[in-house]
Amino acid sequence: MVDLLIPGPSGKIEAKYNHNNNNNSPIVLILHPDPQRGGSMNTKVIFKLYKIFLANGFSTIRFNFRGVGKSEGVHDDGEGELSDAASVLDWLQQYNTNSKICWVAGFSFGAWVAMQLLMRRPEINGFVCVSPPANMRDFSFLAPCPSSGLIVHGDKDNIASFDSTKILAEKLQKQKKVEIKFKPIKGADHFYENYSEDLSNIVDGYIKNSLQI
Repeated sequence: MVDLLIPGPSGKIEAKYNHNNNNNSPIVLILHPDPQRGGSMNTKVIFKLYKIFLANGFSTIRFNFRGVGKSEGVHDDGEGELSDAASVLDWLQQYNTNSKICWVAGFSFGAWVAMQLLMRRPEINGFVCVSPPANMRDFSFLAPCPSSGLIVHGDKDNIASFDSTKILAEKLQKQKKVEIKFKPIKGADHFYENYSEDLSNIVDGYIKNSLQI
């Protein structure tokens, strides 16, 4: 794992990166939850996603949004964070020019930013959304959703509404040309305490199935 400071729109962006030496390896960008609630690239769920993608052969990067850790700038409630994500994706692509598979993954606030990035970058052809805050953030921009992907949510989440995400997933599942998998985890809260293995198994299984296609 390499520690990086990547140039971004508000100054340096702190990141951790693992490079797969296979020139054609897939790439993934992982986005952390709300910094206003203590989210960072070291949040447990983010670290878990990072390890799962690494184990599946991805060149994998996670980073701190502006104002978090060593990342410069101040929190911008989404717009600036989207610019940060775009800058890190530029960097990732620059070092993986032969990669044909580009995914984005996000947890909570990071899932919301991830889906906005997906709409702006047609090269992103897969996603994993964990506990998207569909009750707190507007996801109506996903019209249509340009890529197939996975949405995971605990049904005992008291931060991001499970029901709101279920409605969002059902709406996306009606769209043509994409396949949206929605996987509820019975009993899990927002942070998947005691359900970490369930989350890992679902994400790992989805990645393996997707890469076989």
